[in-house]
Amino acid sequence: MATLQDLLAERQQLDLQIARMQSEARTEAIATVGRLMAEYGLTISDLGAKVNGRSPSTLEGKKVTVNYNNSASCELWSGRGV
Repeated sequence: MATLQDLLAERQQLDLQIARMQSEARTEAIATVGRLMAEYGLTISDLGAKVNGRSPSTLEGKKVTVNYNNSASCELWSGRGV
């Protein structure tokens, strides 16, 4: 009969093997999706991807109001990223 230490060591090896196989499967899936997108000329927008609940095309070129104004240095910031 296996000891607790034997089972824990076996579980650790299985966890490593599972993580390795998941990583390989993910890499393979990404390559397949990229190949299909290139083959059919698809973009992220074609896939219906959303950024913060909106499709990327609705965010492009959209002006936002200035929320922060540093009058000393004339810096303006909308509260969004760069």
